[in-house]
Amino acid sequence: MEAEELMRGLALWLVAALMALLPVPAVAQGAIADPALRAKADALVAILDGRGAYDAYFAASFREKVPTAQFAAIVAQLKATLGAPEKIESLTPTSAWSADLIVAYARGTASVRLALDPAAPHLATGLLITGTGARDDSLAKVEAEFGALPGASGFGLYALGEGKPAPVLEYHADVTAPLGSAFKLWVLAELARQVTADERHWADVVKIGPPSLPSGMLQTWPAESPLTLQTLATMMISISDNTATDTLLTTLGRVKVDAMATAAGGSVPVMTTREMFLLKGDPALTKAWAAGSVEARRSLLVDNAVKISTAKLDASVFAGKPVAIDSVEWFASPAAMAGVLDRLRTADATTRAILAVNAGLDPAIAARFRYVGFKGGGEPGVLTLNYLVQAKDGRWYAATGNWHRSDDAVNELRFVGLMGRVLALLAAR
Repeated sequence: MEAEELMRGLALWLVAALMALLPVPAVAQGAIADPALRAKADALVAILDGRGAYDAYFAASFREKVPTAQFAAIVAQLKATLGAPEKIESLTPTSAWSADLIVAYARGTASVRLALDPAAPHLATGLLITGTGARDDSLAKVEAEFGALPGASGFGLYALGEGKPAPVLEYHADVTAPLGSAFKLWVLAELARQVTADERHWADVVKIGPPSLPSGMLQTWPAESPLTLQTLATMMISISDNTATDTLLTTLGRVKVDAMATAAGGSVPVMTTREMFLLKGDPALTKAWAAGSVEARRSLLVDNAVKISTAKLDASVFAGKPVAIDSVEWFASPAAMAGVLDRLRTADATTRAILAVNAGLDPAIAARFRYVGFKGGGEPGVLTLNYLVQAKDGRWYAATGNWHRSDDAVNELRFVGLMGRVLALLAAR
């Protein structure tokens, strides 16, 4: 269900956990690259073109985390989006043995972070693709590329201020689409509402509920470990922790979360992630859910509550083709998600800080904004990305997009690149 882990890690910049596995040191002022770093960077072009020797280029520690087949899939997605890699356009050292690179492709560029082992033969220990861009770009070109995506897609770019979000550019922005974990923005919005209403406080402590599947880490913690609401919310948004999400949803109250989802233009009833996993993994429940009304679906969850809370969950349902993405999902349109982001923008500082922990964006683009908040989501065949940004001049915007297809997986690199281009063009306005 989750773009960060269950889609085999292809959208690397969405995965804080994976970023930690591919460490690249922070920028050191005045850093000077060792000559071996420059040589290794030049050799990366062949690697990204699928011609280089993967085992001879990367250290064993990297190859264990990113197998050859996974890396080959990422390279293929990049080439499908940008054409063939041609050269290293720029190299900015962050230390003697690490650098930020711009790789020139036939139709655009890729931002890459590279780190080497200081010991000879200086194998690559870290590689992170942080974003892509097109040459001579425009919002019209982005819109055309959205229209060329197989399956269904939509996006919206909105100026935020007084009143409703004002469209800057929309493509199928009023069409409802599956959200994946982006539904967690509804949960955050309801928590922020209850805090503002003094019904709850960020420091309130609750015990974590039944474990869900990853993404996240709380599923492995001791049962009923106590955590503050702020900690749970931060884990829910920044690493998309499913157990944290389910704990918050049930703590806040299902009726109230449903009311928030309805107000935000979303689908109800709002499933927990554990419910979603079980419904997708049980064909009979999948069929009943798809055929049921809102009230019938609520009854289905109540009638199967014991089974849902005790059944062993099977993540393999997300290892292949898309499963029931037109029914067992959470749904809203890009325009509706922009409204949720606007609601969160006007909440308190803690809410905005939680959204900003994981920017989900090429750092070079993120640096061009004063603030970046993010939540994405997905499963096989589904990907959604939602950004709340504040420009350097203080103006606020929401950029929301989705892509889904029931016949196959989506190209995560291609879609993340499209949304990154929207924000890069916005930053340049």
